[in-house]
Amino acid sequence: MVVVKQLYTGCLAEAAYYVESDGEAAIIDPLRDIEPYLQLAKERGAKIRYVLETHFHADFVSGHLELARATGATIVYGPGANPQFDAHIAKDKERLPLGKTFIEVWHTPGHTPESVCYLLYDEDGKPYAIFTGDTLFVGEVGRPDLAVKSDLTQEDLAGMLFDSLQKLKTLPDDVLVYPAHGPGSQCGKNIGEETFSTIGKEKRTNYAMLIEDKETFIKTLTENMPPPPKYFFMDAVINKTGYAALDEVIERSYKPLSPEDVETLLAKEDVVILDTRPWEEFEKGHIPKAINIGLDGSFAVWVGAVLNPEQKIIVVAPEGRERESIVRMARVGFENVLGYLQGGFDAWKQAGKPIETLPAINPEEIPQWIEKGYKVLDVRRITEVMQKRLPESINISLETLQDRIAELDPSQGYIVHCAAGYRSVIATCLLRRAGFKNVYNIRGGMEAIEQCGVVSVVSA
Repeated sequence: MVVVKQLYTGCLAEAAYYVESDGEAAIIDPLRDIEPYLQLAKERGAKIRYVLETHFHADFVSGHLELARATGATIVYGPGANPQFDAHIAKDKERLPLGKTFIEVWHTPGHTPESVCYLLYDEDGKPYAIFTGDTLFVGEVGRPDLAVKSDLTQEDLAGMLFDSLQKLKTLPDDVLVYPAHGPGSQCGKNIGEETFSTIGKEKRTNYAMLIEDKETFIKTLTENMPPPPKYFFMDAVINKTGYAALDEVIERSYKPLSPEDVETLLAKEDVVILDTRPWEEFEKGHIPKAINIGLDGSFAVWVGAVLNPEQKIIVVAPEGRERESIVRMARVGFENVLGYLQGGFDAWKQAGKPIETLPAINPEEIPQWIEKGYKVLDVRRITEVMQKRLPESINISLETLQDRIAELDPSQGYIVHCAAGYRSVIATCLLRRAGFKNVYNIRGGMEAIEQCGVVSVVSA
C-alpha cells in the first residue's frame, strides 16, 4: 500500500510530503528543520531513499542537504537544474523506483525553468497522485517572475507554464493534486483555501486551467502580479549553492542577553529588535523602535518580506518560544541573530528600561480620525483591494512599503489597516521606526471594519 502524508507548515503556507511504499520513502520539498521527516520514517520503519525537489525554492531554505547528510538519500532535481552539490538530475518522464511502485518525473517549466511535478503510481501501476510543487496550486498557478533572466522574460516563463498545464490536463480526473503551498503563500497570486485537490476539480474550477488561449493566459497571469519579497532571490541562491547546518545556526544564535546587554548592543550596533509576541501584548508596551511580527501568524514570510537578512537581530519572544523564533527565521535564511532577551519583555520592564506603546484605534473611531485630517493607509495586496476597500484610502502593500515610503508625508497623520490586523501592526512599526509620528493601527483590520458598520466599504 502506498502511504502519503502531507506535513503542512502554516507559518510558511508550505507543504512537504512523505511518500512510502514497502519500507522505502521519499520526502518531497522538505523544510530545513528535518526532524519531523526523520521521526516519521523511524516510526514507520522505513528508509528514506530520495529527497525530491520540485524546483529551487525561493520562499524558504529547503532541507534537501540536511536530509541527504542524515540519511544518505539521493537528492533529485528536474531537467536543467545545476546545483552546486551532488544530486541526480532527472530526465522528463524518468521513473524512480520506490518499494513496490515508482514515481515519474514530469518536467513542467514555467514557475522556474527546472520545475517538475512528481507523479506517484499506486502499487497496481495506476496514476494516484501528483506533487505539483509551485506549478499548480488549488485554484491558482505559480508566479512566472522568479527566474527571469536577461534572455528569459516573465512572459516567456508564463508561456512555458501554459504548456505545462496542458500536459497536466492529460492526467485522469481522479489523480490527487498535492501542491507545495496553500493560502497566504506569495508564490501565487491568490491560492485557494484547501491544501490538496484533484486534477478534475482543477480543470473545472481553476481559472488558469480553464484558459485555452496561450496569449490570454500570459496576459492574465502577468497583470497585477505583486512584487516578490526581496528574500526570495537570496533563498533561491542558498538552495542552489548550499548552507550551514541548522544546528550550527541555532548554536550561535540561541544566546541569552540581559536587558543591559541589549541596551549596550543597541547603542553600539545597527540592530533591529524583533518582538515576536502577540500584537495585543506588544501594543501595551515594547522596547522603543521594535518591530512586531507575531509568531502566531505568517511569521517567517513577513520576516523575509520586511527585514534585511544582513541586519543584526535581537529577539524578544513569548516565554519558552525563543528557540522557535530563531528556527523559524532560519527557515527563510535569516541567521544574523545576536541572541534573545532573557526573561522577555517583563525583564526589560522590571529593569526600568525605556518603553513605548503602539498607538491604535478601534474601527468605529475611523470617521472621527478622518475628520481630524488623517488619511487611511491600506497595506493589503492589490488583489485584496480590488475586491473591497475603504473610499479614498491609499494602497501601498506591506511588501512594498519600505521601497515606497517616500510617497508618504511624515508630517501627515495616517490610520493603517490590513485584512485582520497582523500586517497593519508591522506597517505601523515600520513607519514609526522611519520617523512617522502620527501613525495609528486600526485594530482588527477590514474584518472588524465591516463588522462595526460605521464606515462604507466599496466593493469592486
